Amino acid sequence: MIRPGQALLLIVTGLLVLGIVAVHSAGLSVGGERGASLPGLLIDRTTLLGAMALLAMIVGLHTPIDRIQPPRGQWIPAAALLCAVVLLILVQIPGIGREVHGARRWIDIGPVGFQPSEVAKWSLVLFLAWQIVARSERLGEFRKGFLPGATIILLIGMLIGIEDLGTAVVIVIVGMAMLIAGGCRLSHALMPIPVASAAIVAALFASPYRLDRLRAFMDPYADPEGIGYHVLQSMSAISGGGLAGRGLGNGVQKFGYLPEDTTDFLFSVICEELGIVGCLLVVVLYSGLLLVGTRILLNTSRPFYRLLCFGILLMIAVQALVNLAVVTGLAPTKGIALPLLSSGGTGWLLMGFFIGLLAAVDRLSGSTQSTPRMQGHPITT
Repeated sequence: MIRPGQALLLIVTGLLVLGIVAVHSAGLSVGGERGASLPGLLIDRTTLLGAMALLAMIVGLHTPIDRIQPPRGQWIPAAALLCAVVLLILVQIPGIGREVHGARRWIDIGPVGFQPSEVAKWSLVLFLAWQIVARSERLGEFRKGFLPGATIILLIGMLIGIEDLGTAVVIVIVGMAMLIAGGCRLSHALMPIPVASAAIVAALFASPYRLDRLRAFMDPYADPEGIGYHVLQSMSAISGGGLAGRGLGNGVQKFGYLPEDTTDFLFSVICEELGIVGCLLVVVLYSGLLLVGTRILLNTSRPFYRLLCFGILLMIAVQALVNLAVVTGLAPTKGIALPLLSSGGTGWLLMGFFIGLLAAVDRLSGSTQSTPRMQGHPITT
């Protein structure tokens, strides 16, 4: 019988294949000069990145995560988080950070560019899983249990929020949920909400484009050629697909009408070209990934493994939900990509690696039954 880890790898492969096909279709130009020949696809950057993501997943599968669970291996998650913080600071320095669409989110090393925010969010998941389990006996206390973890979450959130408020909000949500799942008091977790809310409001008023996104969400028809353009074109693409879609490659919104068609609004292209069938395929694949991942979480008894699985699955779920809400007009535009589908480099590689860690937990779950469990919360008991 197929193991959950094997099923997980198959589902992720399916998502990556669908993403590669959809990105190539969305990237077609009106004149067709880019073409879509098989040799061209095989050596295309997107296809190569998809293959590298699968390789990263295999590396994650064979990573000896049993060597970094508490009380051992603290330096690995700590070093990863420290590197992420340094990168988040460096990206703000002119000449080091590259500005894209008005926000400085990229660092280039030769021909290769990456987003420090992607490194930060996954490093935080790994670090919190280790830190929460290591402090399990004190997690119910405010000063020695909750406060250190919450401070790190808010620090990372603020550093990212300077240029990418959407990703910062996702990170804070996932981080706080991990603290609650690990056993901290709900009353403690609710305490930073006023501060976080004030920071979000300040960030909105500090950047006119963020206020424009909020206005577009409230009433996109008030300025259909301006701030409401993105969401209206997205909904037009989705509604134009019907049941079976216009056919792969036959969508029209991608030809200069729908902005960010290979990244933030790729789901709209899928819906237009593959219709409700394509929409359901995406939902089924994500649901399968989360269900299989949850089964892996429940099959292991080690607290560190459980919390790591929880953080990985929640990060994927929140990103997917936010993206789908944005493209359907249910949330303001955030700039959050669709996991494993939207064109990506850093995101695909790191997500592939961490999903590989999920599969590694399944591989090692048979040897976890004798490990002591944390007390006090369903996720870690």
